[in-house]
Amino acid sequence: MPPPRPRRPGADRGGRPALTSAHALAEIAQRLFLDRGFEETSVDDIAAAAGISRRTFFRYFSTKADVLWVESAAEFARFRAELAAAPPGEPYDAALRRAAPRALHHPPEHRTWALHRARLLLGVPAVQEKAAARHAEWRRIATDFVAARRGTGPGDLVAIAAGHAVLAATLAAHEYWLAHPDEDLPDILGRMLALLVPRPE
Repeated sequence: MPPPRPRRPGADRGGRPALTSAHALAEIAQRLFLDRGFEETSVDDIAAAAGISRRTFFRYFSTKADVLWVESAAEFARFRAELAAAPPGEPYDAALRRAAPRALHHPPEHRTWALHRARLLLGVPAVQEKAAARHAEWRRIATDFVAARRGTGPGDLVAIAAGHAVLAATLAAHEYWLAHPDEDLPDILGRMLALLVPRPE
């Protein structure tokens, strides 16, 4: 009889489907956070629910909180790329209203994941504390763009105001979306940005 083949990371365990991506693992973890509580859910709990080992979990993420930022790098990259592509004559507020919603656009199959992330980010104090660095980066991208468009430095009052306005609009859009989940987050964000981002002088 030939020896059994070694189990691959993410292979089926007990009838569960194979785990194929960091995003799939993040979806499982977020559901557990909402069902059991963020603090109450351990890495071992997540690994067991995903049908993987603890070691495999840490191949994807350094901590359990990192699952919430599984798409952050891609969102930041889209935001920077959209702003970099802004036509030279486009006012900075128009560029921000176009770029930020596109940065937060995700395919329809990720809608539930995005709603779960919003619930955790807005409703769990422990998660909010860990979100500070990501919020600062989102704000910094907008601030640097406006400062460059105005030909000033990052200490420019309007650029700072615009950066904070973009972050405030993003958080407000998520809050509104949780109350109106049938609407689309990028559309909501565009409307929030129109209300909050300062107009060019």
